[in-house]
Amino acid sequence: MVRINDDITLQDWELSESFMRASGPGGQNVNKVSSAVELRFEVERSPSLTVPVKIRLKRLAGRRWTQDGALVLQCDETRSQARNRDIVRDRLADLIRKALVAPKRRIATRPTLGSKKRRLKAKKVRGEVKNMRGRVDPDSSN
Repeated sequence: MVRINDDITLQDWELSESFMRASGPGGQNVNKVSSAVELRFEVERSPSLTVPVKIRLKRLAGRRWTQDGALVLQCDETRSQARNRDIVRDRLADLIRKALVAPKRRIATRPTLGSKKRRLKAKKVRGEVKNMRGRVDPDSSN
């Protein structure tokens, strides 16, 4: 059971863990001990999360989201299987907490009169600079 906040707790049936051998350093131990953890959370079937939270979680998960609506997290940072389990469960809880926060709606504002005038003045100055780059006519200077 993973506790997210006071309201949300994930049940054990929603999570499945598998263990495999970690890559990288570890000496003789690395070939014998399955210390890497892969945590699979069935988000689509989870009654704990609301639909908007699931949508935000899908966006946050990115490549870790599977075709069948599950979130797959992996950890092989430490040599200890128990520590890797704790790390991956903490990551899942953090990801869900981020998804719980609804983004603030952007309120469209209009540009001020001053900013419009400054923009048009800058355009005029730039146009004059470009106009001066033209070919010089020797007859018109006299």
